[in-house]
Amino acid sequence: MGKIIAIANQKGGVGKTTTSVNLAASLGVLEKKVLLIDADPQANATSGLGIDVESVEIGTYQILEHSNTPKETIIKCSAVNVDVIPAHIDLVAIEIELVDKENREYMLKKALESVKDEYDYIIIDCAPSLGLLTLNALTAADSVVIPIQCEYFALEGLGKLLNTIKSIQKIHNPDLDIEGLLLTMYDSRLRLSNQVVEEVQKHFNDMVFDTVIQRNVKLSEAPSFGESIINYDATSKGAVNYINLAQEIIKKNSK
Repeated sequence: MGKIIAIANQKGGVGKTTTSVNLAASLGVLEKKVLLIDADPQANATSGLGIDVESVEIGTYQILEHSNTPKETIIKCSAVNVDVIPAHIDLVAIEIELVDKENREYMLKKALESVKDEYDYIIIDCAPSLGLLTLNALTAADSVVIPIQCEYFALEGLGKLLNTIKSIQKIHNPDLDIEGLLLTMYDSRLRLSNQVVEEVQKHFNDMVFDTVIQRNVKLSEAPSFGESIINYDATSKGAVNYINLAQEIIKKNSK
C-alpha cells in the first residue's frame, strides 16, 4: 500500500513545490513508483514537470469534485516512474464550491482510495495556505513534510501549522504523522543560515531531517525547462540533496 506524503507550509516561497517535484523524481530514480498530485492553484508542480498547464482539462479539481476518477486524470511526465495529477487555475474555485458539501475535508482521501495501492509513494504539493485544499491534503495524508527556509522568518507561522496538524489529528486524521522538518535554501556562507539550522535542530531534535537542501542555481533553473533537478543536472548539489532526502525517507519507512 502506498504512503501518502503531503508537502505543506502555509508560508510561501519555502520550497514546497521544489521539494514535491524533486522528491518525487528522486524516489522514481530509486525505483519507487510515485504519483505526484498538484494541489496548488498556481500549478507550478505541473509546469515544473513539463506539462502545459493551459492544456490541462481534468486534474485535481475534478477529483475533488468527484466528477472524474484519479485514473482518468493521471498524466505521464519526463521523470522516471512518476505519474502526475495536474492542477489548473480553476482549482482556486474549489474552496468556495466545497464549502457547503458534506464531509468536504474527506474529498481527496476518498478519491485516492482507488489508486493508493498502485504506488509506493503519493506526494501532494499543497497550496501556501491553511484552507480547504490543504485540509483535504492533510486529511488524506499518512504524513507531512514541512519545508523550512533557512532565513530570518523561518519559524514564523510554524507554530500555527503544527497546531493545525494537531487539530487535524484530533478531528479528521488520527494517523497523520510528521514525516520531518526539511531545512531548505541553506547557504553555509551565511551566519544566519547556520543559526536557523541550529535553532530548528535544538527545538525539534529528531523531527528534523538529516538532509539539508542547499541553495543551488540549478534547482532554480530546472523548472523553467520543465524538468526535475534529476533530469536537468543529476550531478548538481540540488540533485544530490534530494536523492539523499529520498533515501532518508525510504530508510525511515522500511523499518
